[in-house]
Amino acid sequence: MLPCTQKIKDLDWKPKGIILSGSPYSVYDKGAPRVDPDVFEAGVPVLGICYGLQEIAWNHGGKVDPHDRREYGKATIDVVKTGNAHMDALFAGEEARVDVWMSHGDQLSVCPPDFEVVAKTSTAPFAALAHKTKPIYGIQFHAEVTHSPRGKELFENFVERICDCRRDWNMETFIDKEIARIRELVGPKGRVIGAISGGVDSSVAAKLMHEAIGDRFHAVMVDNGVLRAREAAQVYEMLSQHLGVNVTIVDASELFLGRLEGVDDPEKKRKIIGNTFINVFEEEAAKLEAEAEREEEEAKKAGRQHETKGKYEYLLQGTLYPDVIESISFKGPSATIKTHHNVGGLLDDMKLKLIEPLRELFKDEVRQLGKVMGIPAHLVGRHPFPGPGLAIRILGPVTRSQVEILQQADTIYIEEIRKAGIYDEISQAFAVLLPVRAVGVQGDKRTYDQVIALRAAQTTDFMTATWYPFSYDFLSKVSNRITNEVQGVNRVVYDVSSKPPSTIEWL
Repeated sequence: MLPCTQKIKDLDWKPKGIILSGSPYSVYDKGAPRVDPDVFEAGVPVLGICYGLQEIAWNHGGKVDPHDRREYGKATIDVVKTGNAHMDALFAGEEARVDVWMSHGDQLSVCPPDFEVVAKTSTAPFAALAHKTKPIYGIQFHAEVTHSPRGKELFENFVERICDCRRDWNMETFIDKEIARIRELVGPKGRVIGAISGGVDSSVAAKLMHEAIGDRFHAVMVDNGVLRAREAAQVYEMLSQHLGVNVTIVDASELFLGRLEGVDDPEKKRKIIGNTFINVFEEEAAKLEAEAEREEEEAKKAGRQHETKGKYEYLLQGTLYPDVIESISFKGPSATIKTHHNVGGLLDDMKLKLIEPLRELFKDEVRQLGKVMGIPAHLVGRHPFPGPGLAIRILGPVTRSQVEILQQADTIYIEEIRKAGIYDEISQAFAVLLPVRAVGVQGDKRTYDQVIALRAAQTTDFMTATWYPFSYDFLSKVSNRITNEVQGVNRVVYDVSSKPPSTIEWL
């Protein structure tokens, strides 16, 4: 993965193909990222996606303009067969009409010379282009996301058939290579402390690290005061009993809640939580090292055999590729959508070095990895829970009383989802406490209480998502339980926004 400004002549290897990704820029903006022109003279296939298509057109004499009708979400393209095998290669085997996912405000207004249209929509007449003689292709839609259902087939056409690449990567080889990489990095005596939230990402990362270095890995679950109800106890049982991992629970709730007091800006919350996590992990690593030194000293005095272990130099995190994409902005490929506490919320002077074995995987790949490693299905299928916890699901200042309200509402919501037997149909479900109050009538009295928003998303890669279509009876039951059982809430709403234009989490 390289920025589009990478000079082809500076590479010491030749690519089999080049894919130009999307970008928040417009190609006509001053300072917009520009691809190295040598990309188009490298003699290898090129595929441009969204901004990538527009950059191809811009470089070849086409024209791009803002459009008065933006396209976000589902669209249907009409595939145009040219009768030329080379130009038709990208959509080989496709139907005449294909559902795709759009996310753009600009589009081509003039097709560049030497290119032909190979797909269009009612509002985008240049939805896909192919060069007449060179293997250069561009698509306005996002084939890389889950909600372009035929996107995988398009990439197969480009990567395997057009670029002639071999498809020999699998999860088993990933495990072997990653374990070997970890062992080489950590060394024969080095030790690793692990940041564990109980979600599938950190749990799979912990299992992988345990397989690599055994008891030289120690997981730490920090109770930051903004966990779900009974979360710390459940995580301890899951990791220690089901996965065989050494784990310590650290209650730092007062520290976190104290630092979050009066803070309502979501980016500040993430930074505070990320920084405080590192403070706690570094302190815990020092305690574990001191304890190990005492045990070694006692063993020496008693004349017992003992193994000298190294220091805790590394911190394990379950960072995934969507976290990286949404947190770090290289000039061109992406914009910072939000700072993930485990990517953009870390201390600049942190003492521990990071190990992120899942950093190049998506959520569905992590679940697959967990299954291959023998992690029980009910753990692998658990809905994600963000590292900053309920702090980013409380829209406003975080207090212990606000956390308790949200914990109660969230517990009821998930309980009813499980009772309905639809938990595994939903990728992520949670409640959000809104920073507004609404008038209500409870017990024949006027109330002025808070509002809970419910969110349920369906996705596999978490880069795009649609909302789950609950029945009216289900929503009625959940709303009734929350307003009856949670003191301080008199209104419940359901979020029916897709990603994009929304994100899955509210903050």
